[in-house]
Amino acid sequence: MINILFLFGTRPEAIKLAPLISEFKKSNKCSVKVGVTAQHREMLDQVLHFFEIKPDYDLNIMSPGQTLPKLTADLIKKITDEILLKEHFDYVFVQGDTSTVMAGALAAFYQKIKVVHIEAGLRSGDIYSPFPEEMNRILTTRMSDYHFCPTPKAAENLKSEGISKNIYVVGNTVIDALLEGIKKVESLDQSVFHKHFSGIDFSKKIILLTCHRRESFGEPFQHICDAINQIAKRYPEMEIVYPVHLNPNIKENAHKYLTEKNIKLIAPLDYPYLIWLLNKSYLVLTDSGGIQEEAPSLGKPVLVLREVTERSEGVDAGTAKLVGTNTKKIVDETIKLVDNKEYYASVANAVNPYGDGTTSAQVVKIILS
Repeated sequence: MINILFLFGTRPEAIKLAPLISEFKKSNKCSVKVGVTAQHREMLDQVLHFFEIKPDYDLNIMSPGQTLPKLTADLIKKITDEILLKEHFDYVFVQGDTSTVMAGALAAFYQKIKVVHIEAGLRSGDIYSPFPEEMNRILTTRMSDYHFCPTPKAAENLKSEGISKNIYVVGNTVIDALLEGIKKVESLDQSVFHKHFSGIDFSKKIILLTCHRRESFGEPFQHICDAINQIAKRYPEMEIVYPVHLNPNIKENAHKYLTEKNIKLIAPLDYPYLIWLLNKSYLVLTDSGGIQEEAPSLGKPVLVLREVTERSEGVDAGTAKLVGTNTKKIVDETIKLVDNKEYYASVANAVNPYGDGTTSAQVVKIILS
């Protein structure tokens, strides 16, 4: 019997590991345990509920005013003392690039447990953007025994760094999760969703906006807001919906600068509400990594509000356009998508490079074969 631990702490990690956990639990060859650090407590819990995941270990790591050094130190100690020393594991699965991922990989390495890295090989090329995620994934690579890459480009990134063994291109589990999630929300009472979004007129075209990254704090965020206001003025027949992140650097300025009537500032969304809204949207402006991958699967063009992206495959495939935080560029590219139907169709119908929904099954077959 192979003993497997899935270790994660944030909402995106939970979303991307949920289909993999489900797939491994179908096998009689392995025992599956789930450990959560709860790096994002409330946002994590609603995903666990939606995908019916019950953690075996919950470290509840966050504390008020926690610094990055303290978080990292606490993660390594608690993962080791409260999980890895409690029972034997053959593999620890981590996903992506959070502090939980890096600390979990290091803790497992210290115990000589094999580390399996899901969504391996992403690189922006700038160790400070995104921060600290770029360095987290670089360090995690060096400690991992298996590297499951979402795209051929991610695999090439690893090979260029001298990694040569156990590299597999399997797509991204986020697509598995999205397709399963859409099935779930479509099977539910749709009046619940319409009631939740009662302030939004879905007879109009919807632009979904998400923006929360540290790199956007301050002047870059103001430039984004200037662009959004200009877009709102130009297209009063459209509605721009922005689930505003709770970070005060974002929340306070969003309410201060985004003043047009057809800009709807709403509370952060639980995963089922987010993918329901994403599916109803016409166009997406985002600095989120996951949405860059999810939106193309639903035929939604994406404008990426970042100067660099580790998910350049979408840009190369034509499903996304990198616009950064330049006001003019954001406005011009939005106008092009809204006013040019042929261009919109070419982006909306481009092939999603991030997977086809079979990633989890591929990973299980490789690990258990």
